[in-house]
Amino acid sequence: MTAADNCLKTEFAGVPFKNPVVLASGTCGFGREYNEIFDIQLLGGISSKGLTSSPRSGNEGIRVWETAGGIMNSVGLENPGVRGFIEKELDWLNGLDLVNIVNLSGHSMEDYIGGAELLNGVRLDILELNISCPNVKAGGMAFGVKTDVAREVVRRIRAVCKHKLMVKLSPNAEDIVALARACEDEGADGVSLVNTFLAMAIDVEKRRSVFENTYAGLSGPAIKPIALRMVHQVAKAVHIPVMGIGGITTWRDAVEFIMAGASAVQIGTGNFIDPALALDVIAGIESYLDARGIKNIAEIRGCVE
Repeated sequence: MTAADNCLKTEFAGVPFKNPVVLASGTCGFGREYNEIFDIQLLGGISSKGLTSSPRSGNEGIRVWETAGGIMNSVGLENPGVRGFIEKELDWLNGLDLVNIVNLSGHSMEDYIGGAELLNGVRLDILELNISCPNVKAGGMAFGVKTDVAREVVRRIRAVCKHKLMVKLSPNAEDIVALARACEDEGADGVSLVNTFLAMAIDVEKRRSVFENTYAGLSGPAIKPIALRMVHQVAKAVHIPVMGIGGITTWRDAVEFIMAGASAVQIGTGNFIDPALALDVIAGIESYLDARGIKNIAEIRGCVE
């Protein structure tokens, strides 16, 4: 282990990372395709495609739409289901030298609980609970919008989940700081933020929304300044670790999130711009620290008041 390697080592909820860079859920599948481009074991971790208790085919129509400074997506959680993931992907992921984060989604409380219970019987490093999903039994409002609803989801999942629990927060929440505090109160080991912003695109020729579901999730560089602000606010308000997400496409972006208080970062849309972008980000952070004689990245974490 070199001094340079040591400078990137970090920890999240007691889980050691060789570096703080993670591929974000929904942007890297389960890592196999990216591993054909570069050795994904150079990453700190990978967050799986969002899983639901049963397989889902996803949304009809257009799923991805490019916009200024980012993309919009309405994929609809297409995935093989928790059992399919366990049977076909889990052993491969657990055989890699990186942190295995499994993202769990759901459209009802029963979905979440069923998925969490299935995952209790397997090895993984962190369960990332995505509460940005629409609650189909409550008119479609996302679980992560209202603090009291999110609190109930986290409380019930914490009661059954045997793994480290990280809750992925929606920027569409009525009060993201209160939401983060509620997650901490209910036993979350950490939080990740932000998920996509609710957005819209219109086809002026067809005179209708581009997406079948009318609205979609906006991600990419366009959201970075807002995501950074939210990470800063949450990191100052909770005592559990924060994983920063939102428009990270350069090492400078990543360092900003760490200075705002993040212990690690996730790269999402940037993977579509350059599939090996994460390696440039890792190298850039390392060079930044080395040039300034910083022995470990923890020295700059949360340094911005």
